Amino acid sequence: MPEALRIATYNTEWFTYLFNDRGKLLADGAPSSRYKVTRAEQLAALGIVFTAINADAVLVVEAPDTNRKRSSVNALERFAAEVGLRTRRAVTGFPSDSEQELTLLYDPDRLSARHDPLGHWPQKAEDNTAPRFDGVFRVPLEEGGTAEPNRFSKPPLELAVETAGGAKLRLIGVHTKSKAPHGAFGTQDIPRVALINRRKQLAQCLWIRARVEEHLAAGDSLIVLGDFNDGPGIDEYEKKLGRSGVEVVMGVGSDSTRLFDPHARMAIAARVGITPTSARFYLAPQKRFFEAMLDFIMVTPDLAARGPAWRIWHPFNDPGVFKVPELRDALMTASDHFPVTLDVLL
Repeated sequence: MPEALRIATYNTEWFTYLFNDRGKLLADGAPSSRYKVTRAEQLAALGIVFTAINADAVLVVEAPDTNRKRSSVNALERFAAEVGLRTRRAVTGFPSDSEQELTLLYDPDRLSARHDPLGHWPQKAEDNTAPRFDGVFRVPLEEGGTAEPNRFSKPPLELAVETAGGAKLRLIGVHTKSKAPHGAFGTQDIPRVALINRRKQLAQCLWIRARVEEHLAAGDSLIVLGDFNDGPGIDEYEKKLGRSGVEVVMGVGSDSTRLFDPHARMAIAARVGITPTSARFYLAPQKRFFEAMLDFIMVTPDLAARGPAWRIWHPFNDPGVFKVPELRDALMTASDHFPVTLDVLL
């Protein structure tokens, strides 16, 4: 009998600030990373959202930090226990250089998941395969260009997943480089820093695509999900380098070598105009909100052929969400991103 599985990706915006070093929830009146939102309010809102999406597994982007004092797994399992979530087990991968991890919360009654990184580390000069995601990848960004060394500040999370019924999946959770010009010295320096970050983001997507091609060649059922900090037609820097990072990971050519995500396809087709959105940010200089499609769940052709269903839990654009005031408000309070879910039969 086919198994119905719901997989989600959710950027939870600095989840780490809601826990102390022992993984205890800080449900108090102190401010969170959300503007005019307390830590207690953000935790309560996150609990409502995680409960509502009712996923079998959730890739938590910007999950609590892992270091010598803190554990992303312990913090998220404590959160799940406090809220009463069935996704009560957590697995993480290589720690990031930031305070934002990639960690999967999952229901152990529905599936098992283990960190299973592929590739060599470090990359050998004569080795054409993609190195392990905590290593260094050398790739030219322009045709005929020099191969540049690149590394992840947030290494993708590679997981081997098996459902209770025995179906096997590969998951790659991603949080690629932000193209925001952090560190620029004044407005005149913004274009230079933004282009540098755009190049780093593209290199990371080329690295992920190299791993995707290895899975396609092996005939694996693969899901690539997370926050790409990018989308087709999202900025002018895409024109300089010829493509968006999302398109790189999805692939070009025949459908047999491409990943599928309907929201990415819509964005590619539209470029300019109406597209779905999964994130909402406030731009202080313009005194207005900006929306973008940054969060994707891409699947291999074998999974796409099974008629999966995608959903963006947008508080205003999803009628089912909009008519539930408690959930609608919680989504606005919990994060600047909204969850994306995939329902698929295995």
